[in-house]
Amino acid sequence: MNEMYDMSIVTHNYSVITVLGVIFINVLILLSMKNLTKYTRTMSLFTPIVGTVIVAIIFTGVVMMAAKHLDFTAENIIMILLAVILIYLEFKRSIKLKYLKKKENNAFENYKSYALKIFSLEIFLVLSISVWMWN
Repeated sequence: MNEMYDMSIVTHNYSVITVLGVIFINVLILLSMKNLTKYTRTMSLFTPIVGTVIVAIIFTGVVMMAAKHLDFTAENIIMILLAVILIYLEFKRSIKLKYLKKKENNAFENYKSYALKIFSLEIFLVLSISVWMWN
């Protein structure tokens, strides 16, 4: 049982690092794209990757809690809330992109500033919980 717990911790840590990497890749894609149609196509392929990585974090956290029969401590509750917030932020960002009025002037530029704010918030949340857990 301890081997499963130890493996879950390692996988959980790598998943957190991967989520940060995926967010940074999202930012790079956003900043490098000039065409809304091309960006939308790219995001339709890339968005499931973000969801998969977030689910990997949740799954490994659940495995750790089950393996050690952990109670719902403040840290666990905050991590669960953080996962829900990340899912919600990604949902808001993708819905805004889906219903973006493509013929409107500066629509993509407005979306870029909106998405960068969401990405900044996601990076801040993941880094803050990571620093808190590593100390």
